Amino acid sequence: MHDCEAPAGGLAVRSAAGAAAERTPLVALVGPPNSGKSTLFNKLTGLRQKVANYPGVTVEKRLGQVRLPDQREVTVVDLPGVYGLSARTLDEKVTRDVLDGRIDGLPAPDAVVLIVDCTRLEPQLMLVEPVLDRGLPTLLVLNMWDELEQRGGAIDEVALADRLGIEVVRANARAGVGVDRIRRFLAGVETGVRAPGGSVAGAPAVDGGAIHGAVAAGTARDGAAVNGTVPAGHAVGGVPAGAGAPAGAAMDAANAGAGGGRAVDGHASNGRAAGAPRQRIDLPVLDAYVTRRGRIRHVGRQAGFTPPAPSWLTDRLDAVFLHRFVGPLIFAVVVALVFQAIFAWAAPVMDGVELLVAGSGEWLAARLPESWYRSLLIDGVWMGVGSVVVFLPQILILFLFIGILEDSGYMARAAVIADRLMYRVGLQGRAFLPLLSAYACAVPAIMAARTVEDERDRLATIFIAPFMTCSARLPVYTLLIAAFIPERPLIGPFLGTRAATLLGLYLLGAVAAIGTAFLLKRTLLRGAGAPFLMELPPYRVPTLRSLGLRLWGRSRVFLQRVGKIILLVAVVLWGLSQVPRIDGQAPPIEESALGMIGHTIEPAIAPLGFDWRIGIGLVSSLAAREVIVGTLGTIYGVEDPSEGSLELQSVLQRDLSFGAAIGLMVFFAFALQCMSTVAVVRRETASWKWPLLQWSYMLVLAVVGAFIANRVF
Repeated sequence: MHDCEAPAGGLAVRSAAGAAAERTPLVALVGPPNSGKSTLFNKLTGLRQKVANYPGVTVEKRLGQVRLPDQREVTVVDLPGVYGLSARTLDEKVTRDVLDGRIDGLPAPDAVVLIVDCTRLEPQLMLVEPVLDRGLPTLLVLNMWDELEQRGGAIDEVALADRLGIEVVRANARAGVGVDRIRRFLAGVETGVRAPGGSVAGAPAVDGGAIHGAVAAGTARDGAAVNGTVPAGHAVGGVPAGAGAPAGAAMDAANAGAGGGRAVDGHASNGRAAGAPRQRIDLPVLDAYVTRRGRIRHVGRQAGFTPPAPSWLTDRLDAVFLHRFVGPLIFAVVVALVFQAIFAWAAPVMDGVELLVAGSGEWLAARLPESWYRSLLIDGVWMGVGSVVVFLPQILILFLFIGILEDSGYMARAAVIADRLMYRVGLQGRAFLPLLSAYACAVPAIMAARTVEDERDRLATIFIAPFMTCSARLPVYTLLIAAFIPERPLIGPFLGTRAATLLGLYLLGAVAAIGTAFLLKRTLLRGAGAPFLMELPPYRVPTLRSLGLRLWGRSRVFLQRVGKIILLVAVVLWGLSQVPRIDGQAPPIEESALGMIGHTIEPAIAPLGFDWRIGIGLVSSLAAREVIVGTLGTIYGVEDPSEGSLELQSVLQRDLSFGAAIGLMVFFAFALQCMSTVAVVRRETASWKWPLLQWSYMLVLAVVGAFIANRVF
């Protein structure tokens, strides 16, 4: 990822009178996790989005352009999902700094759109007070209004607007309900005129005193802390320490009743908080939290808020998915089906992509004269890049399933299930989500580890994240599995030998991660386990639009990676394969500079069953793991590049033994063949100690594992 530049146009100061703008107005989109914030962002911006990092930190930011009816534009920045602005986590710090205008290259926002899930109104409104304290024009979006009404809940948004002093809009972001009113608010920000029924864009908005004044300080509290615990009804309902209470308070609140939610095996359901066993908490801090929560509750009552009835569907599904024995079995079945689909569903599409790459290469080669640039374009670029692009369908299928699991609400349940195992190795369930995101890429997973508040747990999560099989390994695995593993059914049509092999490689990485965490938490990172609190959102049906935008974004990231790193490596490898020239012609590959590098490496990797060609692939894969496929395509396919990966499979079967092929897969399961990951670990830990230890440890495991596999198989 790269630091993002500021929106075009530079900085401008807007007046309340609506003077001509010198830059596109910037609106911050703020909200708690699982409030529908990203859904609203996608609905407003569509494909007009840009993803990058904030300068100096690894927190991801998303900027999007919203086109207004008169063709003017407003820039919206989608801030990380947070419960408060106390800066206990990096997400909260970044959100606070953006709202305060303290981010380099990003001007202070002109207004705020604050979105909350109105089915969980009281805990989510805890974010209103610190946002209003910034004095920015603010629109409060009560999302999931349809669900509130369906479950018998109610609120008078006009009365709530009067109590808070800001405009309030009811919405259903998934269906687009209320989006027109949000666009009108954005139009008011752009012109600097009064937003409909709300504050003046560009002028100071009402501050958090609206909430402070809603109820006298001496009578604001509904109930009191007793013996260090929270009475039923004062549960955080998923609000962690960032909302004003420490993690212990939030955890205790969840276990004290979860706002009416039902506990399942120690974890609360029905959109509430899932937590670890109780612990005593700091009473002064708890008192401050209960006082603040009381103010919010009083405002809600004055606005006629009636909490919705518990979701019947969520309760029934959680009774199954969070069952102590049935839940893990269902999760295992889901995972197995995902990996079977990666092979079964992707095969026809991959064949089509392969034919397209090969056909376009032949068409282009027939129209170019014999020359060095023809060789560069066809043998270098087409062979290197095309042999990796063919795996895009499998990667997208993986992301499709991850998107469905996340958007449906099941992924949070998987974290609860995983907590029972992770606790035994010294981690907590909160580390599960970063580790799960590592199946896409270790870089964002390492960034996501910032949500783990305990420093020892965070470092352990960062250390083991690269063991989880990222999508960059998928092209390597599928190439070798297709070449060496014959397809036979194991469990009827549900699981074949190839899908089982792929699943086994994923499990191998997961076992290595668990074992390493167990070792770290008993040696370098020894310490007491931290409490676990996880908000469980209601189950929802994912929308095609949301899934489509997710897949489009992943396709773009993958193709950009191919177009930059893999293209560069392919061209460099082609260049090395062309020298030294013999009578003006390219030398045989084994006599080229590329071949000489491989022969130099070969003695060190020969015990693993690898030859000089694989050695070159291992070196090139340090740029990105999937580069080895393009490297082997360049080395093996210089004479006939039109056959694509089928030709590559054939030559690998000829030059690699079965044991060496298994060893190569094991090597990639363990080795940290990604310098981007090393750089991010260095950045996150502010030290070279951890990335160097991590890289060396994983390399030793990879070499030993490949050596054993080559001997056993």
